[in-house]
Amino acid sequence: MEFGAWPHVRGDLASARQGASAFLDRLSAEEDRAETDRQNWVATWTKTGDAYCRLADLKINKRAFDEATEAWLCALTAFEVARRLVADNDPRSANVSAKVETGFQRIGSALGHKVESVQIACCDRDELLAYYLPASTPNSPAPAVICISSEEETGAMLLGRLLPVVIGRRMSVLVISYEDLENHSRGQSKVLLSSCFDYLSGRPDVDSTRIAVYGDGLSAVLATDFARYDRRIAAAVCDGGIWNWTRSLRSIGWITSTADGADKDLTPAYRSRLARQLNCPILVVACGRGIVGVSEAINLQADCTAARIDLELAMPQIMRGFPDGNVENFVTSDDCIFRWLEQKLAQDPAP
Repeated sequence: MEFGAWPHVRGDLASARQGASAFLDRLSAEEDRAETDRQNWVATWTKTGDAYCRLADLKINKRAFDEATEAWLCALTAFEVARRLVADNDPRSANVSAKVETGFQRIGSALGHKVESVQIACCDRDELLAYYLPASTPNSPAPAVICISSEEETGAMLLGRLLPVVIGRRMSVLVISYEDLENHSRGQSKVLLSSCFDYLSGRPDVDSTRIAVYGDGLSAVLATDFARYDRRIAAAVCDGGIWNWTRSLRSIGWITSTADGADKDLTPAYRSRLARQLNCPILVVACGRGIVGVSEAINLQADCTAARIDLELAMPQIMRGFPDGNVENFVTSDDCIFRWLEQKLAQDPAP
């Protein structure tokens, strides 16, 4: 298979992301050459990202700042492809991750898309580090999304991945790291996330009635708990309560033993009851980097449809067969998630 890098880097973000998505969709590895293929792909996509960085620097020197921004966003996309492919034990792993983490800093310092590092004060005198990217509509309050990284990513890595998706969507994002929440109890995590909501609602550039939460990976559980706890949330990308529901089933032996008819009748009602507690539109990401299985998500959606609960599914394309895990098409998945958020956070038309 070809390495999938573009023959000429032009700084066209739409083409760059289409190329990355097409590469990931075609991705496969023969077992006897998987490691060789992977090493070649990592090298090629890293070099492609570096080429976009050089193009961005040239555009900055020519004061073509919009074109430089687009080239940097192309670079972040290329580096993210490389990061998805590099093996954990590969010495290049830290280098590729660092390129993703620091990419947004170059965009902010050189091109005016200022990413703010903010310390959010909490009621227990604790502080939470977050990254804030304001919307591109400074003259009117815009919707905002609290984004929580997966357990495998830092907040900076998540922001680097999302920048090509969110810039230009006229919404603000506040990005926090899963590791900053995991050391707290789930009750404390909900309070910390409410402090994030308070911070956003206090900003003049944010519409406090249109603030959503998005939890990636295990953070989908935190997003569910938070949306259930704080009724101000306008939309949630989360697990829809599946993690808690499955854990409850296991704790009473419903999975390892045969449930009787009454239990089977109660299961749909219990699933939909957990989702109903969120009181906002829900998007559940099934499979992929999420923690929700496809069959569980489909059952949940059917139960919620019957109960007239606004719940939708996203099922990203997964490339299987790699020794240390599957590779997800993050390009289409992230685009899908933020299109959904954009739709749910849109202002209601005037009567």
